[in-house]
Amino acid sequence: MTPVTTDKPCGGLTAMCIAELVCWGLLYYSLPVAVTPISADMGWSHTTVTAALTVGLIVSALVGPAVGRMLDSHGPSLIMGAGTLIGAIALTLVAAAPNLIVFFLAWILAGFAQAATLYPPAFAVVTRWYGAERTKPLTTITLVGGLASTVFAPIIAWLIDAVGWRTTYVVLAGLLAVVVLPLNLGFFNRRWTDEAAARTEKPSRAELRRVTRDPRFLILQAAVAVATFTLFAVTINIIPLIIERGAGYSLAAVALGLVGFGQVAGRFGYPSLERHTNARTRTVVLFAAGAAGLWLLAFVPGPIWLLIGIAMLAGGVRGCMTLLQATAVSDRWGTKNFGAVNGVFVAPITAGTALAPVAGPALAGALGGYPMMAVAMAGLLTAATVLSAKT
Repeated sequence: MTPVTTDKPCGGLTAMCIAELVCWGLLYYSLPVAVTPISADMGWSHTTVTAALTVGLIVSALVGPAVGRMLDSHGPSLIMGAGTLIGAIALTLVAAAPNLIVFFLAWILAGFAQAATLYPPAFAVVTRWYGAERTKPLTTITLVGGLASTVFAPIIAWLIDAVGWRTTYVVLAGLLAVVVLPLNLGFFNRRWTDEAAARTEKPSRAELRRVTRDPRFLILQAAVAVATFTLFAVTINIIPLIIERGAGYSLAAVALGLVGFGQVAGRFGYPSLERHTNARTRTVVLFAAGAAGLWLLAFVPGPIWLLIGIAMLAGGVRGCMTLLQATAVSDRWGTKNFGAVNGVFVAPITAGTALAPVAGPALAGALGGYPMMAVAMAGLLTAATVLSAKT
């Protein structure tokens, strides 16, 4: 029987689920919902407004390894609580931004908050809490977090219609502080209480270098980063791709929603996949399935219902990729120094995710359409599948 760590707090998983739902809804999905009214009010293009979120996510990727080291050395209460407070300040600054420079600075600050509150730190903490039994709670967190846009997009849109985008961001800042900060302080560890585990898991630069410079680590990191980037670039741009195949806008928008449904469904199926495969096989299977989906989206001309079905399957693979990313390091190198090692591992993945929404349209413009963009992404993911066999 797997020993239960003394660090697992009562109510910790429930608190983490709620915190992830709110943090994803406010620190990530709020800007895509607000982009149109902000653009109309300030005279900035949609691309410029969205670029602020991209810059913030790149900052999150850059500071993620440092956050992971701090999580290994200290309990999550202080680190994630500080991240939540920074997030509330950042959203307040968004509300007050008088010009584009301040607006970008606000989202750069939000990037620090994202690094301390979104999936990577949550995965590190839950892995510490549950050890070998981590898959089920990790799945639970991603299922709840996956509902963030479903829950908060209509709420934020309603608030913007009612009081405007600036007041809405003031409300969101208060909501982040009032809901999430008490969870951080009341349900997460103030310090790691298992002294023996704390001594053995204290971050060591030599140990970190041994793992993070391992050729297998670098190959896996590159492969997962490419897979995440390609799947996200195509699925997040499924609306223009489907429209180029002859669908109307309303039906294409439904397709995007069904991609999200497929993502959640994929996460439900991941534990079964884990039980029946080892780490390497699981990675290859998911990458190959994702590549097949992208090749089909690139070359299947219709009917539209078939393309939507393929997009849902690609979304399912993308949902599984979140859990694969959460467990890839611990499956191969164990949980020692997990926060620090995983922080290094996910940095290029986070950066790729930030760039994918704008890279997709840019490549489509350069290559002559979204189907050709899907061809390029399918080729990259096929190469990543070959690489993954060496991990």
